[in-house]
Amino acid sequence: MRICVLGLRGFPLIEGGVEKHCEALYPRMNEDVTIIRRRPYVTAECVAASNYDHITFVDLPSTTIKGFEAVFHSFWASRKAIKLKPDVVHIHNIGPALFSGMLSKRGIPVVLTYHSPNYEHSKWGGFAKKLLLHSEKVALKNASKIIFVNRFQMEKYSEEIRKKSVYIPNGISEPVFSISTSFLEEIGVEKNKYVLAVGRITPEKGFDTLIKGFAASEHHGYKLVIAGGVEFENDYMDELKKLSGDDVVFTGFVYGDKLAQLYTNAALFILSSNNEGFPLVLLEAMSYGLDILASDIPASHLVSLERDDYFPRGDDKTLTEKISQRLKAPKKKSYKLTDYDWDVVASKTLEVYREVIR
Repeated sequence: MRICVLGLRGFPLIEGGVEKHCEALYPRMNEDVTIIRRRPYVTAECVAASNYDHITFVDLPSTTIKGFEAVFHSFWASRKAIKLKPDVVHIHNIGPALFSGMLSKRGIPVVLTYHSPNYEHSKWGGFAKKLLLHSEKVALKNASKIIFVNRFQMEKYSEEIRKKSVYIPNGISEPVFSISTSFLEEIGVEKNKYVLAVGRITPEKGFDTLIKGFAASEHHGYKLVIAGGVEFENDYMDELKKLSGDDVVFTGFVYGDKLAQLYTNAALFILSSNNEGFPLVLLEAMSYGLDILASDIPASHLVSLERDDYFPRGDDKTLTEKISQRLKAPKKKSYKLTDYDWDVVASKTLEVYREVIR
């Protein structure tokens, strides 16, 4: 099959949940795959690591203006996809599917992966939310098949939409435990003496709730490490820094062994998000056997956690109590993750492609 993929910023070594998803998925497909990337995010390091036998990368221009990036790039990406004449086009998320009608009208099957309802994110203004809602309607109409990574989201739609939908959760790779602590020393934290959170610095991640909850907790000797980059949300980052003391460490975007060091040596992992599609970082933390606290949102119930592992969304006071309790006796845990196998995800996705091509 000739598969064309758009809607992501690109991979490898590019931050984002959709980007991680694609970086794990497409190398597992022994097919002819073309990934259309957004040029401003493609670094020299990214290009050097882009050595996949069956994957071709096409880097197109893109604005980095918040709210217009996906629309601008997706128009040109859709035009490029038409010229490539693939057997199927796979679009990730609803915003980049605004121009999916250009593809379906030319008889090109479109598969949509619905990662999250972006219009629910507080970072978007009124116009952007209206545009995303319109994009959702266009996407659901023009998609030959829809993959939902969140089964609760799929259940919200009409029977007509559900008939052409399938639930395929995100996957998780085998953890790579790091024996190094060089990065921990670089950022000034001790092994097993910090709480970890991972994610891009945006309001929907709830890092303000996390910092407040941690600051008020009994965390003698422990630090809070937040690993994630900042793009548009500089005001939110400034707010987080004002809330933070010397015991809060912002690492910026990290990957590879640096990220593995953080997961390997954390005492506790916290997902404080107000909104998620399917949080890959939660699966990553589980694969490393970390003790977990997660905000009580539908997406965090897609995995098997204990009732006491949850705290009400945005409730920093309850989070304070739970952090204090967990840090009194930190422990490792074992989780069942057999339902989240990337090889199975790749196989099911390929079957979706075959179905729409038939």
